Amino acid sequence: MTSRFLREQLRTAMAALAEGLIERDLPIRLGLLAALAGEHLLLVGPPGTAKSELARRLHMAFPDAGYFERLLTRFSVPEELFGPLSIVALESDRYERQTDGYLPSASIAFIDEVFKANSAILNALLTLLNEREFDNGNRRMSCPLISVVGATNEVPEDDLLAAFYDRFLLRIRIDPVAPDSFAGLVRGTDRRPSVMPEGTRLHRDQLNGIAAESREVRIPDDVMALLASLRDFLGTEGIYVSDRRWRKIAGLLRVAALTDGRDAVCVWDCWLLRFCALEHPDQRDRIAEWYERHLGVFQTLDPERLRRVADGFEAQLELEANASELNYDADGRLSMMSDMKDNKQGEAALRLPTFSKRRRYGPRHIEARTRQIRGLVEETDHYLVRLDGRVRELETLVTGHLWIEPGFAGQAAAVLAGTRAAVEGLRQRLLATEAGFRALPRLEGVAADADPEPAPVAFP
Repeated sequence: MTSRFLREQLRTAMAALAEGLIERDLPIRLGLLAALAGEHLLLVGPPGTAKSELARRLHMAFPDAGYFERLLTRFSVPEELFGPLSIVALESDRYERQTDGYLPSASIAFIDEVFKANSAILNALLTLLNEREFDNGNRRMSCPLISVVGATNEVPEDDLLAAFYDRFLLRIRIDPVAPDSFAGLVRGTDRRPSVMPEGTRLHRDQLNGIAAESREVRIPDDVMALLASLRDFLGTEGIYVSDRRWRKIAGLLRVAALTDGRDAVCVWDCWLLRFCALEHPDQRDRIAEWYERHLGVFQTLDPERLRRVADGFEAQLELEANASELNYDADGRLSMMSDMKDNKQGEAALRLPTFSKRRRYGPRHIEARTRQIRGLVEETDHYLVRLDGRVRELETLVTGHLWIEPGFAGQAAAVLAGTRAAVEGLRQRLLATEAGFRALPRLEGVAADADPEPAPVAFP
């Protein structure tokens, strides 16, 4: 398929699906991406926030796709989702359901209050959502399911529901419209599109093509480093993301990159992690904050590491500048020193005699210190070049990105500008510290040649 054509097709489809809805562009965007990746979307929010409308509109993007919708309660029975028992089959001693028109025959489905089902329903749903198969009597049938949109007022706390909850890769909270949009909500009319624009609907062969081609999309080392770092962060925060979810997250990122016209995942695609690498939708802001902090991190080139380096060298310089050593005379005997210093009244004040003097350093010592700093300054310069490259990506990869919210480009630019200013400040600190080492008091003569090269300054 032509990536550019697909990208524009999807962009037009999203605009049509969002027509007339207020503050629902993001769930429309995520719902369509979930469907393209063969994943499921969970909407968490109070009643009356257009959750079912989002699912019905998503169905419009897929021609000839069956649609199923059901509200579950604790009294729901399997027949409501999977169909009644077949009388004809029973007459032949077979226990089978008539699934036509029910969930096993649907391509897009909306299940409201999805966690209120009983165990008999949930067990069947687990296989259907993950394997796209349904056990109908003594045979397992394939289902044409593309995606399920689930809705709930609250996230389940019951551990028995954890496996089912894990099947929803994308999770987003749906809130009532903001005060600024209230007038538009009240005065607006129902402008739900009756049909999708010509050429925007997605056929099954396109979905199959996307699935096949996305498996060839690369995940580069810098993205892998970001994902590994996020996994460590989530571990320290007590946020559990299963191995199955990480595999699915990788698949989602591949689909996002492919449909955006690229053959490799980039760091910007990882903007989507705030909706899938989490346990609860309320953790979204924590993941987003972590991600934005790491936009300017390139594996070992980390602003926080550079700050520790600058702190360490400044501490070492202060230590060496204030260091003292025993004072020996020309005959090798300790010699007392008594310095004079003017006091506030301009009179000479006599210090107590000491056996020490300010330490001096040979050229090998000073060269070793300044050489280590110069290497770090060069590393910092390389970091700034890469950071500037990431800023340029805002125009080529982020502005107009198919799946990223439009306002994020400006937000990312501000974050990267702040990171660059901080790194420039650290670079200046390193240069000032280098000058400080060069200004240390020097040894002369034989003593200078005998002064050994010190071990490099170590950092945590």
